[in-house]
Amino acid sequence: MEFKYKILSSVVLKNFLQQNQYSKKMISAIKRDGALIVNEVPVTVRKILEIGDILVVKLPDEQASENLLPDFQPLDVLFEDQYFIAVSKGKKQNCAPSREHPHGSLIEQVMGYLKAQTADTNVQPIPHIVTRLDRDTSGIVLFAKHGHLHHRIASTEMKKIYHCICKGKLEAPSKIIAPITRAGDSIIERKVDRFGKYAATSYKPVNISEQYTLCEVQLHTGRTHQIRVHFQYINHPLIGDGLYGGLHDFADGQALACCSLSFKHPITHAQIEVRDDAKRKELDNLFQQLCKKIEM
Repeated sequence: MEFKYKILSSVVLKNFLQQNQYSKKMISAIKRDGALIVNEVPVTVRKILEIGDILVVKLPDEQASENLLPDFQPLDVLFEDQYFIAVSKGKKQNCAPSREHPHGSLIEQVMGYLKAQTADTNVQPIPHIVTRLDRDTSGIVLFAKHGHLHHRIASTEMKKIYHCICKGKLEAPSKIIAPITRAGDSIIERKVDRFGKYAATSYKPVNISEQYTLCEVQLHTGRTHQIRVHFQYINHPLIGDGLYGGLHDFADGQALACCSLSFKHPITHAQIEVRDDAKRKELDNLFQQLCKKIEM
């Protein structure tokens, strides 16, 4: 992967790279395994760039971890360009391998997809997870196709909209502000605690019954299990969420999906909006089924 720039002011090349969000680690990697070319001539980071120069930065190729095995199962791609790929994740799948689930993760599935797409070339993009979801949360997950792109998008503001079904009746939009921390010695479970980290979640009821509410939810912070913990905190746990008090015979895993993701592209500067209408429809259907079950 390479980037091309037309220089508009005199500057030392190393300073130019830093100004354009190349990390120290990436600059070292470019010096070692990539290339810096000015007006078709290889140069070092000490080169002084002049107005009108054409700079080409060739990023080093990446190697995937030996612990990751490409998975060639079909992938639901929602957005893709040469820099990023957004896909739809189902339930019962980790974003990355864990001790309990060493393979079959979403990143391995994306690796398989990218490997198949670039089978005729020597260079294959290595995916880096930008946004994560819990194993039993479905919806949009974004990947960068190079470590430099992951670094570039890390400072980009993202708007993520989730849909969920909670127990009980919520009639008005509201914002939950409650700090979150680990629950005791648990590695997984979280809880609201005044000594925790600041966390804010907004929700808006979309469909309401006496026993369930379908909500649109927006995260303002990104704490582990934030939506699940916050809805438990207000005594409206998510349907199917056994860890946080919402266990339900009619739902397999928490009724929660990331249905919309929007951000300003760090390379093209275009405003990108990714939607997962299928996952939203699944929750709509589940809500209707839950209401019918009550009527029966």
